[in-house]
Amino acid sequence: MATDIKDTAHAVDAAAVMRLLPARPRVLALGEPTHGEDTLLDLRNELFRQLVEEEGYRTITIESDCMAGLAVDEYVTSGTGTLDEVMEHGFSHGWGASAANRELVRWMRAHNDGRPESERVRFAGFDGPLEIVAAASPRHALTALHGYLADRVDADLLPCTAETLDRLLGADGRWTEPAAMMDPSRSVGQSAEAGRLRLLADDLVALLDAQTPHLIAVSPREDLDRARLYGRTAIGLLRYHHWMADSSPARLTRLVGLRDQMMAYNLLALAERGPVLVHAHNSHLQREKSTMRMGGMQLEWWGAGALVSARLGEEYAFVATALGTIRHQGVDTPPPDTVEGLLYALPEDRCVIDAGRLATALGDTRPGPRVSPWFGYAPFDPAHLAGIDGIVFVKDVPQVQ
Repeated sequence: MATDIKDTAHAVDAAAVMRLLPARPRVLALGEPTHGEDTLLDLRNELFRQLVEEEGYRTITIESDCMAGLAVDEYVTSGTGTLDEVMEHGFSHGWGASAANRELVRWMRAHNDGRPESERVRFAGFDGPLEIVAAASPRHALTALHGYLADRVDADLLPCTAETLDRLLGADGRWTEPAAMMDPSRSVGQSAEAGRLRLLADDLVALLDAQTPHLIAVSPREDLDRARLYGRTAIGLLRYHHWMADSSPARLTRLVGLRDQMMAYNLLALAERGPVLVHAHNSHLQREKSTMRMGGMQLEWWGAGALVSARLGEEYAFVATALGTIRHQGVDTPPPDTVEGLLYALPEDRCVIDAGRLATALGDTRPGPRVSPWFGYAPFDPAHLAGIDGIVFVKDVPQVQ
């Protein structure tokens, strides 16, 4: 068996990843089993550079706020702002502090300098404006969408004025109340004002769609795509806030599902523009149902990868990352009777595994699941082997000094 498994492994590069797939996918998803390790982000950066140079990819998107990411895209495409500014304000979840993310943005800006627009690489966040302890106010997305339409269509077609939106939105602190994450009574998501805003957001997006031929004629397509992002985000946030105010047992399941639904809509929109590399946690990108314990409950929902895969079929590809050790987090050498243990015995420090050939090598048996002593690392689930296109295996993740 060891020889068979060794034959499934190849050096990590874009060509090896593409050989796993029947054709170049519109969405190539590279997962990670833990966050915050620059070793994995450096590997992602290297693969993206190769995909740009060898496979014609032009967009990378990561698990970060889609609205904040617009500033990063403006910087890498046109030099708007400074590197320090976009690292501070263009990322959510603290990702802007990562040296690997900084190097990605720096490289993208350098790559684009002097190139025609058709050859420039693009950056996007595909997560909603949803931090761990709070969801953003829908103000930015709603008012930006309204402003775009107000500048381009007859005023009598608009469902409301900017002043009406401002009055209904009220203070942003009402929406971002941290206590609302665990206490539905602290949320304003089912107030009369929020209900009215949901209807207006729907009407604004419907108007955007109805006026598409006119809007394409009077403004750049890029502006219309951004307005559509505003619309998706406004509707998604208002829906998320609505269910934050729910007190039923399904509340948390709905919330995690809504987050991934927002992710999926953003990925599908990016795929319309051309092939895109996606980087996020394995759990968001897998084809199987995602699971998590939260608030004392076991939650199950369909993640973004499952939703996008259902829409795109073979034009969606998922390569999971598995790790051997993260010793600075107490994750030591994997047991030999796990997938990670079998791969750890290979001589390479990192490699790409053909998932189909690995399944054949294993035959009818499957290794047992690995158990992580650290909550921040999710081991590879052997039951998911049939639902992935490949595995990137990294033997050891060193602590960054």
